[in-house]
Amino acid sequence: MDLNHTNLRTAGVGFKAAYNIGFNSVAPLWQRIATEVPSSTSENEYGWLGAFPAMREWLGERVINQIGTHDYTLKNRKFESTVAVLLDKLADDNVGIYRPLMQGMGESAARHPDELVFEALLAGFSQSCYDGQNFFDAEHPVLDKDKKEQPVSNLFGGKENNPAWFLMDTSRALKPLIRQVRQKPEFATLSDISSDHVFNLDEVLYGVKSRENVGYGFWQMAFASKQEFTAEHFAKMYTAMTSQTGDYGRKLALRPNVLLVPSAHEDAAKVLMSADKINGEPNPHKGKVEVVVSPWLND
Repeated sequence: MDLNHTNLRTAGVGFKAAYNIGFNSVAPLWQRIATEVPSSTSENEYGWLGAFPAMREWLGERVINQIGTHDYTLKNRKFESTVAVLLDKLADDNVGIYRPLMQGMGESAARHPDELVFEALLAGFSQSCYDGQNFFDAEHPVLDKDKKEQPVSNLFGGKENNPAWFLMDTSRALKPLIRQVRQKPEFATLSDISSDHVFNLDEVLYGVKSRENVGYGFWQMAFASKQEFTAEHFAKMYTAMTSQTGDYGRKLALRPNVLLVPSAHEDAAKVLMSADKINGEPNPHKGKVEVVVSPWLND
């Protein structure tokens, strides 16, 4: 290959095509539990979390719900992956050996949101959400009918080192987690033959960049446990989640639809959701929720 602008550009087009093949070959899991929210600045404020208004009968004047009662801000983070290709390799027509590398870069970029979302989910045992409590916590403050603050839990115990499993309602407009996107992954090249980098190091650069972050939505829509996965523990969590009320005793009418488990609980979870009987008795949990197995939850 002659090392000129046109040929380097052609090589870059081929590498981008390989990147796109890799990117589009991945079926990510994050959409099952997180909502994508666009971002146009360095950070987004989610003050409206916890103050979502409900419908009421209109008697007299409107009752205005004040938005912004909570201080929850999610700052975008910047990520990149870059590889260098020696000009000598391109000159020797060794373009083909780099295509799998570019394809792998695409696969990695497509899986990166999964990494961020499930990392945030597991961090929810120690990271705070909009109400100042850990996302999974035993003392989320909720006002009862008498406007008195009461602790409510979405955490069902277990041993610290046990694998965590989760019950979620992902049917609403806002899922339990938020994937905030300022810039989706973009493939770029630095292959100008006259650039200082190419001239000094005798290499061209190919890379991908994104700007995004992951945070927490409504804690009420995600319950967690590190207990052994059993029908009894599932039943208690399911009942607690569906029985929740919001401030002032307002019914939330949550309907869990996703049981998220690591590989260690896959068999037990699938049996519970598919078996006609358990210990000779009719299985009341058959088909209640979809079992989603995530390798990102494995130890």
